[in-house]
Amino acid sequence: MTSAHVATGATAAPARLLLGPGPTNVHPRVMQAMLNPILGYLDPDFLKVMDDLASLMRQLFNTQNPVTIAVPGTGTAGMETGLANLLEPGDVAVVGTHGYFGERIAEIASRQGATVALVPGEWGRPLDPDAVKAELSKHRKVKLLGVVHGETSTGVLQPLEELSRLARQHDSLFLVDAVTSLGGVPMEADRWGIDFCYSASQKCLACPPGLAPMTASPRAMEAVGARKEKCRSFYLDLSLHRTYWGTQRRYHHTAPVTMLYALREGLRLILEEGIEARIARHRHAAHALWAGLEALGLKLLVDESCRLPQLTTVVLPEGIDELDLRQRMLREYNIEVGGGLGKMAGKLLRIGLMGQNASAEAVLTLLSSLEGVLPRLGYEVAVGEGVSAASRVLAGAG
Repeated sequence: MTSAHVATGATAAPARLLLGPGPTNVHPRVMQAMLNPILGYLDPDFLKVMDDLASLMRQLFNTQNPVTIAVPGTGTAGMETGLANLLEPGDVAVVGTHGYFGERIAEIASRQGATVALVPGEWGRPLDPDAVKAELSKHRKVKLLGVVHGETSTGVLQPLEELSRLARQHDSLFLVDAVTSLGGVPMEADRWGIDFCYSASQKCLACPPGLAPMTASPRAMEAVGARKEKCRSFYLDLSLHRTYWGTQRRYHHTAPVTMLYALREGLRLILEEGIEARIARHRHAAHALWAGLEALGLKLLVDESCRLPQLTTVVLPEGIDELDLRQRMLREYNIEVGGGLGKMAGKLLRIGLMGQNASAEAVLTLLSSLEGVLPRLGYEVAVGEGVSAASRVLAGAG
């Protein structure tokens, strides 16, 4: 088949309103940035792009860490970078598991040969600092404490400062998953004493999937330098990435040039809006969504005091088939929402308001579609009540 046949026979992907747990819709400026000419990974002009990007990421993480880079891969690549570089066989890692992605941290940590001690928590609730303290105290030396800031499976926002203090008391490195939180809620990597923090390009940063922004403290890099054996991953070896992103500019991998263009433009958009203004926009949209969902009689999994604004979990009413509901939303309204993960599979809807989708338009469109779908699945709602309740919040009257 010729290239012409491939081109004419190709089917364009449909334009969806992406209101699931990620990816989210991408700003046109980000898409346009990806059309810039490809440069070589050691081209002086491309190295300037990397320098710009590192500076922008430091501002978003609120850090001065020299090692602040974007790892090729999704958020899991960021997770594995931290664990593969900071843990060795025989190390002890304490991991908070109150959701699917805390369990993933524990799984990857165990694959490094570490002894993993779990601090289990209730799905839909933050970790109990007293339980973390008790587990840390059981071990002579804990190399790392790992937690999830914004648990994507449940929509819980985990307070970090007390856990950071506990890590310091036990001379442990503090690793934080900020895949869903970065860019939607405050992040203070330096002030909160975070040693390794990673995120993902496709959520609140509103870029295409494929990069994991991360930052490592000098303390974390000291641990990398003091390893007894090489990092088990060559591709994710921070000692090698540092030489490419740092002053040496030594080849390590072929950089995903267009993705780095995209992330730079996405971060520029965030800083043009203002980080505080962006966080406030996510919070305002979330409050409107919550009011609308509750007006429809729907129960939210997480208490408002610890609810992640950009990811809302809705407990499905008895008798509602999650997959059927989501497929109807997709087919009839062109809206993607997410289902539950792990032990919550089939029990939840996960609704994301991230990046440019943290907007009045997205909230009202979603609620209107739910008002149309739910009655046909046997759950009666007062049509218009959800939209009205959200509109009052958006107007500042509720």
